Formats: sequence, structure tokens, C-alpha cells
Amino acid sequence: MNSTGGQQLLIRDTFTTAVIKNLTVVLVWFLLSYINGSVVATFFRHQIFYEDPRYILFIHMVINDAVQLTVTIALFLVSYILYTISVGVCCFFMLVAVFTTRSTPVNLAGMAIERYIAICYPLRHSQICTVRRAYMLIAAIWFISVVPDITDLFMTLSTEPLSFFQSNVFCLRQNVFKDPVLLYKRQTFDGIYFLLVFLTLLCTYLRIVCAARALSTEKTSAKRATSTILLHGVQLLMCMLSYVSPSVEGVLNIIFPGRILEMRFANYLIVYILPRFLSPIIYGVRDKKFRKYLRRYFVCRIDTRVECKDGED
Repeated sequence: MNSTGGQQLLIRDTFTTAVIKNLTVVLVWFLLSYINGSVVATFFRHQIFYEDPRYILFIHMVINDAVQLTVTIALFLVSYILYTISVGVCCFFMLVAVFTTRSTPVNLAGMAIERYIAICYPLRHSQICTVRRAYMLIAAIWFISVVPDITDLFMTLSTEPLSFFQSNVFCLRQNVFKDPVLLYKRQTFDGIYFLLVFLTLLCTYLRIVCAARALSTEKTSAKRATSTILLHGVQLLMCMLSYVSPSVEGVLNIIFPGRILEMRFANYLIVYILPRFLSPIIYGVRDKKFRKYLRRYFVCRIDTRVECKDGED
């Protein structure tokens, strides 16, 4: 929906285009849900993983991404099927999507720090990175992710009448949290988040590279750690696209007028869908230990004649 000359113009896809788009996102959701479900099942079937802080942080990010993907796809489907929904319902889904989107970069920073400690302080790693502290870190991640955006809801509750939350809107953030102050606050927090997480990844990467050069042993693990943090950096940049995508979308709309629906769909796939493929790949496929058990899980699912044991090797 665009606004021109104060009038609301309804822009909708053709029936065929709408079916193709919705079918695409549903198929992607099924594929990613199957991958994420397999990763989560592998994690919980083997005690070796849920007693390791590294894999606890990893599975937290996988579950977080799965929730974020499900909520955003649900909103996508609702935008075509119902078009408008209650402001109260929209607030709930919108905040869940925002919380899970914001927590991913912070989780990446925590995982990078864990790899830094494992490589640079291997003798103290088991003392510093404990299961209890991993769960404390997850709690801190959610606190950091929730507090800045929950204030948007409180400010909206204090400025909008009750009838506003009973009305129907097209579920976009700017249609619910309309105060311009909230936009400036969100941009400020987004900039701070990006800067802090980027500096964390950069510092840990440089320190691990320096440690790898100094160590005569563990060079292989140090090299894998630097590669992992580089992948975290790529994932961070892709996640951060969600913070600049509204501005980019506005510029592209000026350059290519009349293509807003196509650009919005492409933006949705690149910004919200594609980064969710990286989490299972970084640990689920690249990590030798996890890959061994994940392969066993798939073999057991495909060939029921194979005897599968949940115990450790």
C-alpha cells in the first residue's frame, strides 16, 4: 500500500503471482523446518551436545531462527489471505519477529567469543565456558533483544486510544508504531547493535589469527575457528540487511516506480529467508562432530533397517 497525494492506493498482485509467491515461501519454510528440525533432534538425542556451551549457543540460534522464519512467513501469508488484521494481533507477531531478528546478531557475538576463548585460552576454556554460563548468556541475549523494542509497545499504549488496537491494519511496523520518535530510537539502537557485534567479530577474528601464527600446535582448529567467525561475519551482514532494507526499498521504489511488490518480495527472500540457511550449515554441516551424528540421524530416518543407538561412541 502506497500513499500518493494523501490517498491510499491499494496495490495487489495478480492471482497467479500471489499463488507463486505464497507457494515459494511455504516450500522454503517446509525445507528449512525439516533441516532445522533434524538439527534440533540430533542435538537433543545426544548428551554430548547439550553439555557443551558451544552447541547450546548454536541450537539456541537455530531455534530462534526457526521461530523468526515461522512468524515472518505467517505474516507474509496473512498479508495475502486476510490483508489486514487486528492491531493487537499484529503487535504480538511483529514484536516476536523483531525480538528474534535482533537476538541473532547478539548470539553470533557470543559464539565468536566462545571460539576465541577456546583457541586463545584452551586451558581455561572449560572453567570460563560452562553450561550454566551459556544459559546465563542466552538470558542476557534475550534481555538485550527485548528491552529496546518492548518500549515501543509501552509508548504506543500510552499515546494511542484503545480503539486503535481493536482496528485492522496492514501489518507493517510503521503502521502500528507510528510515532516518529520510535523510528529514530530504533535506528540508534540498530547502529549500536551493528557496531558492537561487528567489533566483537573483528577483534575475535584478529586475535585468533594472531594466536594461530604463534601456536605450533592446534593450527588446524585455529584455522577452522577463523573460518567459522568469517562465516559469522557474512551471516551478520546478511542479518543487518534487515536494518537498512526499508531505506534501500525506498530508493529502489524511486528508481523503479511501479515495481514495489516485486522489490518487496525479493527483499523478503534475501533479508529474512536466505540468512536462515547459514546457521545449520556453519555447525550442522561444517562441524565434524555434529555432522557425524546428523548423518546418522538421516540414515536412521531413511533406512529403518539400520539399528540406531542414541548412546555415544
